[in-house]
Amino acid sequence: MLFFTQCFGAVLDLIHLRFQHYKAKRVFSAAGQLVCVVNPTHSLKYAPTRCAAAQTSAEQGILSPCHHHEAVHDPQLVPCTCPLFSCPWEGHLEVVVSHLRQTHRINILQGAEIVFLATDMHLPAPTDWIIMHSCLGHQFLLVLRKQEKYEGHPQFFATMMLIGTPTQADNFTYRLELNRNQRRLKWEATPRSVLECVDSVISDGDCLVLNTSLAQLFSDNGSLAIGIAITTSKVHNAEAEI
Repeated sequence: MLFFTQCFGAVLDLIHLRFQHYKAKRVFSAAGQLVCVVNPTHSLKYAPTRCAAAQTSAEQGILSPCHHHEAVHDPQLVPCTCPLFSCPWEGHLEVVVSHLRQTHRINILQGAEIVFLATDMHLPAPTDWIIMHSCLGHQFLLVLRKQEKYEGHPQFFATMMLIGTPTQADNFTYRLELNRNQRRLKWEATPRSVLECVDSVISDGDCLVLNTSLAQLFSDNGSLAIGIAITTSKVHNAEAEI
């Protein structure tokens, strides 16, 4: 009975996912947009983030213990940029994408314009929806996070980050757009580099921010569709309009 129950539950989950994907394709196929259904993941980063720990250590002047000689850290090495886990990995920026795909199983989607369909928006915070987007010869990391910035008041934060340097990020503009029931909400900005840490971006509010009622207004049966477009630009501006 236990085996049957587990198998039956897995089948129901698969049917639910296929149904969500079918609905998304039906809605957005007319516009010729590629749809990616993204399931939620509960964040396991309950310990202080590495970027925050590094900043605290720098402020307090804490150095790593040395034995026979002073440890020299390669400045070209970057920590893992996955916002879900406290991962000890370090590597060069060129292999970050491979690490995210192979170790953390983050999918990558290609195309100038795609639709990011986040399912199960009702799940409690903290919850993340993550995907990589390959466009214009670069890779971007899209993060949608449900988080309680104030106790008892969960909010949704969506941002696009370039897997590259801040100088490279300045060459692009990304747009996140919600469109449902004759209502439209758009956020347009220059992406931040993954070297700046997604937690800092969300804390600063430099991203699309939705309260629960606004997210429900644009959601459909617990799923939120976000249209994504990336262009090359030198303009540094950010705006939200509705």
